[in-house]
Amino acid sequence: MANKQLHVTDTELTVLRVLWRESTATARRLTEVLYPTCSPSDVATIHSLLKRLEAKGAVRRDRTTHPHGFAAAVTETEVAGHKLEALAEQLSDGSMAPFIMHLLSSRKMSQSEADEIRAMLTNYKPKRR
Repeated sequence: MANKQLHVTDTELTVLRVLWRESTATARRLTEVLYPTCSPSDVATIHSLLKRLEAKGAVRRDRTTHPHGFAAAVTETEVAGHKLEALAEQLSDGSMAPFIMHLLSSRKMSQSEADEIRAMLTNYKPKRR
């Protein structure tokens, strides 16, 4: 997994979404999906984004193929978790309770999602610090 302080920008997230959907892709494929005009600056942008994501540990490069293939090294859940933890830290001193309370009070989750959360809370054991 990527480092504990993973920060993925919105633009980097668009690249990861394609990789999550397609499993692996070349830089050219990513450019075609995200920038249909495929201008030289679009290709350069994708290469820069891939380089940044690789440095963050969010993307793996397969150097055994030509052209190189890229795959996500983090899951959607991991990225969502990092983003949610950062938001919780910023807004509520790290507490997740306001987010869960909002979801419950706004009724924006399905019964199966609520059941899944209930089961997780039933089995929850806090980490020792």
